[in-house]
Amino acid sequence: MKRETRRKVIMTSLVALALLVGLVGGYLVVHKTMPSMHAMKETSKDQGSSAMKDMPGMAGMSLPAAPPGAVVIPAVQRQLIGVRSTPVKYAPLGQEVRAVGTVTYDERKLTQVNLRVSGWIQKVFVDAVGGPVHKDEPLLTLYSPDLLATQDEYLLALRSQAQLTGSPMAEAKQGAAALVASARERLKLWNLTDQQIAELERRGKSEAVMTIYAPSSGIVLKREALPGKYVEPGMMLYEIADISTVWIYADVYDAQMASVKLNQAAGVQFDAYPGEAFKGKVAYLYPYVNEATRTMRVRLEMPNPRLKLKPGMYGTVLLTTDTKARLVVPKEAVLDTGVRQVIFLDKGEGVYVPTEVKIGRRSEETVEILEGVKEGDRVVTSATFLLDAESKLASTGNMQQMMGQIGMADWQMRGAYEAKMDDMKNMPGMGKGGVPAPPGREGAMSGQAKAVSETRKVSGYVLTLSTVPEIPKSGENLLRLKIADTAGKPVSNAQVVFIYTMPMPGMTDTKVPATYKEGIYEGKAMLGMSGAWDVTANITISGKPPISEKFILQVGGGM
Repeated sequence: MKRETRRKVIMTSLVALALLVGLVGGYLVVHKTMPSMHAMKETSKDQGSSAMKDMPGMAGMSLPAAPPGAVVIPAVQRQLIGVRSTPVKYAPLGQEVRAVGTVTYDERKLTQVNLRVSGWIQKVFVDAVGGPVHKDEPLLTLYSPDLLATQDEYLLALRSQAQLTGSPMAEAKQGAAALVASARERLKLWNLTDQQIAELERRGKSEAVMTIYAPSSGIVLKREALPGKYVEPGMMLYEIADISTVWIYADVYDAQMASVKLNQAAGVQFDAYPGEAFKGKVAYLYPYVNEATRTMRVRLEMPNPRLKLKPGMYGTVLLTTDTKARLVVPKEAVLDTGVRQVIFLDKGEGVYVPTEVKIGRRSEETVEILEGVKEGDRVVTSATFLLDAESKLASTGNMQQMMGQIGMADWQMRGAYEAKMDDMKNMPGMGKGGVPAPPGREGAMSGQAKAVSETRKVSGYVLTLSTVPEIPKSGENLLRLKIADTAGKPVSNAQVVFIYTMPMPGMTDTKVPATYKEGIYEGKAMLGMSGAWDVTANITISGKPPISEKFILQVGGGM
């Protein structure tokens, strides 16, 4: 029994010793064959740096340090997204306010012809509405018993005064003179002129029918005088308007009210007189706003020597503010959220810093900067919405670390992904990257720029859109729209506004008013990158419903 126990103890000791020797030997083998963790980290770092250097376009690239919220864009990416910048400078800021104007009568030069006695109209000399009338021109003849009796009284008073001329009684002379003056005054109050009274005195006999003359010159707006008509005191017989000067009413939106001043020079263009500008001034600003249209009424006063302006005509009112030099940036540089306005300062070497600014007045192309930047600073004018998105990403962490961990991997994967999708992009109905194209955008999603010359028939008009250059490129392009009626006659009295945008999240609309030149409406568009762009033409023609037609442009690369 003791021998068996001793044998078991010896066997257990031998097994323990063998295990110990195995563990020690294993440790020595592993320690000699495996590198340390520090060495592994250094090797991984060196391999990662080497791999990044071997990537196309990454040789020698180093990202500079940037403040929080700033965006650091490598040179290759700057070229791809089309980032451009321009210096902040002082320049004239002339804001042009456009409004539709309506010609009307000068209310200070309206005259109504009525009588202060009753009677019957005998003859009518001015017998048509719209005809011209000159001051002191005969209008009609009137038979009035009251007027006839007053003439007799006046003649009788004159005779009595003549008989009492040699009388020694001074009171009698004064009484006769008073009767003459009283009768004469009554005739004048009944609208008889001094010339008519003098003729009555010369004739010495009352006239049964008296002639009524025009009190002013102008055109006849209303006529109630008819032969044989009985008239009473206060009845309106004619209304005459002098249109040697006219008023023009224009409605200005409340956002533009601060740019309109009293006695400000104004120009008006009319479709009836193309190429001719009519000059006037702002005579009155009405102290209220139309609640329905959110506009303020402005009254212009304009001379009309040749009577070319007819009440009721429509025209385009142009009000230009002062052109004092102000600190301005292109309007494309400002990101307006409604609460604050932000621009991106170009610090060089691909560093872009978002800066909040305070803006002032606006023109069609520039915006006044009141606070936030100074003259000489460079601001980004294109791809600002992309920089804004990157800036929001950068504000959540270190931008360089994100580019190293995510951006670089994305660049490596992008080439493999696009190569894999190349075989799918030529499939019918497939857009770029093998994604099915939305209806109506198959051609625009193909990724290849094409010449634009598209003609459509809309609301009785033929619209033809083209661009300069013929194949749109990323950068500045000239949008050209020809409008013709169904007979092929060009329409020259339209107001056209181009609205263009790229249908993607974060992209805002840009409005460009078009100018008419040699039968074509033209406007400059800044298409910041290649791809499919939506261009909408908003057309307003006087007396016609508004037209809004959308076109699709495929923009290629190149600046």
